[in-house]
Amino acid sequence: MLCDICGKNPATVHLTEIIDGNITEIHLCERCAKKKSEDFQKTFSVSDFLSGLADIDSLSPKVSSPIVCSNCGLTYKKFTEKGKFGCFQCYSDFREKITPLLRKIHGSITYKGKLPKEIKKEFGVSVSEKLNSLRKQLERAIKIEEYEEAARIRDQIKETEKKLLKKKNRR
Repeated sequence: MLCDICGKNPATVHLTEIIDGNITEIHLCERCAKKKSEDFQKTFSVSDFLSGLADIDSLSPKVSSPIVCSNCGLTYKKFTEKGKFGCFQCYSDFREKITPLLRKIHGSITYKGKLPKEIKKEFGVSVSEKLNSLRKQLERAIKIEEYEEAARIRDQIKETEKKLLKKKNRR
């Protein structure tokens, strides 16, 4: 499939645009996708996006004094205008306000992480999800006194951790 814009290069990026309820699919080559992304960033700022999502009055009960970061002094209002935190402590100090915002943006407040393709291929799911699942199975096996099964699961956890460590060390 060729790029819908230039018509020359193979389309590697596939976008679905929804404008006024009309759905349009666009297939772009890497160069045209980059240009479209740059154009989009020029007309759209992160602070506008965050301000639109973070309707300050609706996210939490009204507080008489503004929320201020205990480390850098950034106010929550300034964060919504700027679209950037001032320091690492802002995440903790603004947690009550940003949790609903993160849920709206990402659909979750837990970071799942990104994995290299070769690890995804080998494990099928994120390694942390696989390890969490195995640990829960291990707890269950111990609880119902299935010690042979628990030992097998324990070994599987160790093997998964060892493979992950090898992959990380190769980079």
